Amino acid sequence: MLSSYRIMWIFVMFDLPVVQKDERKAASDFRNTLLDNGFEMAQFSVYMRFCSSNTQVDALAKRVESFLPEGGKVSVLQFTDKQYERIISFKGKSKLPKNKSPDQYDLF
Repeated sequence: MLSSYRIMWIFVMFDLPVVQKDERKAASDFRNTLLDNGFEMAQFSVYMRFCSSNTQVDALAKRVESFLPEGGKVSVLQFTDKQYERIISFKGKSKLPKNKSPDQYDLF
């Protein structure tokens, strides 16, 4: 069984310019490329992906770096599954249920 201290999450957060038409296209292309690389949208400018190891996180971070748009700011966060379980989320003033890690069979 995989340890929740060894399996990882990678989050990509970004604030990209969208004033000009070419900037909007670059931001849209960046989002779509994240989706094509197995990320899912957590919020409009926050995408996340479950990883089975730190090595996979490093490879994905390099892949994200390879398709960065010209402008804006992009941050890549990485943390363990155990840390992910401790995220506290709200919708309005209501606390949402704790995040559930994917089942092991979802990993492969």
